Amino acid sequence: MTVTRPRGMTEQAAQAAVDQACRMLRLPTIRRQFGDLAEAATREQQTYLGFLAELLLAECDNRNRRRSDRQIKAAAFPRRKSLREFDFDANPHLDAAIVHTLAACDWVAKGAPLCLIGDSGTGKSHLLIALGTEAAMKGHRVRYTLAAKLVNELVEAADDKQLNKTIARYGRVDLLCIDELGYMELDRRGAELLFQVLTEREEKASVAIASNESFGGWTKTFTDPRLCAAIADRLTFGGNIIETGTDSYRLAQTRARTADAH
Repeated sequence: MTVTRPRGMTEQAAQAAVDQACRMLRLPTIRRQFGDLAEAATREQQTYLGFLAELLLAECDNRNRRRSDRQIKAAAFPRRKSLREFDFDANPHLDAAIVHTLAACDWVAKGAPLCLIGDSGTGKSHLLIALGTEAAMKGHRVRYTLAAKLVNELVEAADDKQLNKTIARYGRVDLLCIDELGYMELDRRGAELLFQVLTEREEKASVAIASNESFGGWTKTFTDPRLCAAIADRLTFGGNIIETGTDSYRLAQTRARTADAH
């Protein structure tokens, strides 16, 4: 298919030609916006080069947004969370500067781990999802899962003789976010399978976890002391540890609303 280019085309013919060319070149943003941008360029007396730059930048911006949306969707976060929504004033244990430095995602590029440790309601999952979202927006492949769900999937894969394939799939993402580690005791088989996933990613790709147990309490989750130590080593070596404290932000909010109601 070719685009006809008659000389001295009318305004209507030019618009039709641009529309046709944008469809062929798959430039949906330019196709939607070139009319408005052309009018703005005329009003502002832009040069041809300036007008072209506006068109191309609009297309690039939209492609980046669509790419970010695809990456965020592929991460399978259970809900949307952002750092802008996080109330750092409500949690004095957290250093906002450190968290925002992590949002630059250099640690993801380096394949370093991240541990978010604290009691329920202190913002661990919020930060895990928010930092995972930041990584996805920067073009990293991210996957979110609950610890128990991941272990169940690994056990089923092992039973179906698909374990290597499943571990390889989790090994391909740049950042694996594991939430609610420590909420459930894992039997030896489940812990060993999780260990295989962590070993596959060690010093190559990042793992970020959120746990309600301090490292000293991980023996409740991983009952084999040697395996527990090995997993803790995989998740902390060369990484970042953020402690969110023990004071539940959600509980404090509930108490405040109750007090206001009375």
